[in-house]
Amino acid sequence: MNKRELELYLHIPFCIRKCAYCDFLSFPAPERLYKQYVDKLIEEIYGQWKNFQQYRVTTIFVGGGTPSILPGELMEELFAVLYECFDVAEDAEITVEANPGTLTMEKLEVYRQSGVNRLSIGLQSADDQELKYLGRIHSYDEFLKSYQRARQAGFTNINVDLMSALPGQDLHSWKTTLRKVMMLKPEHISAYSLMIEEGTPFYARFGEDGCAGCSSRDEGDQRIQTGRDIKGTDMNLDALPDLPDEETDRAMYHLTRELMAAHGYSRYEISNYARAGYECRHNKGYWTGVEYLGLGLGASSYTFNHRYHNTEDLAEYLSLDLSQAGAAAQDIQELTLEERMEEFMFLGLRLMDGVDGSLFLERFGQNMWNVYGDVIRRLESRGLLKVELPKVQLTELGIDVSNVVLSEFLLDEGI
Repeated sequence: MNKRELELYLHIPFCIRKCAYCDFLSFPAPERLYKQYVDKLIEEIYGQWKNFQQYRVTTIFVGGGTPSILPGELMEELFAVLYECFDVAEDAEITVEANPGTLTMEKLEVYRQSGVNRLSIGLQSADDQELKYLGRIHSYDEFLKSYQRARQAGFTNINVDLMSALPGQDLHSWKTTLRKVMMLKPEHISAYSLMIEEGTPFYARFGEDGCAGCSSRDEGDQRIQTGRDIKGTDMNLDALPDLPDEETDRAMYHLTRELMAAHGYSRYEISNYARAGYECRHNKGYWTGVEYLGLGLGASSYTFNHRYHNTEDLAEYLSLDLSQAGAAAQDIQELTLEERMEEFMFLGLRLMDGVDGSLFLERFGQNMWNVYGDVIRRLESRGLLKVELPKVQLTELGIDVSNVVLSEFLLDEGI
């Protein structure tokens, strides 16, 4: 029987300390809550799996927060239930996000025994002062030790998250970070530009006009964002240096592309680079419209043409009867045909391969050129898109103004 493809995202909201820029649904919590939370997460898995017996899971992504904060035995228990309930493909890509300072050899060995075959390590910067400005809990040396442990444990597919346009950062500092990381030869590098999110300490310091560039997104893009107020930071915000200007931010972006190419990394998405064969399958699925089921606090889902997310309130999540499928779901929205076509274009154009007109026809039963022909031709004439039938892709100029370009693909209702 041909089964439909499904991706799983599991959210672990706990972290040691909230970073100054972070608007993810994450927070410090007493260790006694870890077991209680994982038990509820397992209850939710048991409650959901019956709706997905016609699916084969091709990727699993455990994000946060800091999933690697959990004791190894809890992660082991979690994966055992996943394999019990879902049809997980033998070649599934299984990723766990980890922060330096929380990875031990014992945990890494548990991950390997549990089928985890990919790690995503949040470094952000190789400059210790920049890490302090961000509110990170680790130093570059601690990252190196965690990275080497992962290699010793047998991991052959590692992503490193980096972030540019940081307070006080200049082009030389960013170049140093890139070179240090590329010397380690990770299989994948995500390199994002910082965006100042409302409700974070950075927003209090820099405001909404402080955004130098794109967006500070780690992997696992479908997690829910909250924008809640952050309390308890002891950071002296007034002492933070200014952000780089927009010109420097763009120079950092172009330097990233050039250095990555020179070191054997292919850019396959606006902010993601990989060695051949190591593109993140989970995020590529997200960008190409593969259905995904989010499990855990605040986790987002896209299944059966519906988009929804779990409650963001921990006390509520822990009190619900999650053995009932969808008990935690909120803001359930059935996407119209127009909305699904818009998302196909928004997300697909982030990929360097662009969007494929033949896949558009297969998925929606309509010719992409009948729907978007005027928009595509107009943007092509301005040098923002290039057309190589049946594909349409962003140009380098189009990438620089991608938010503007993508907004052109909004449809009027009733098309």
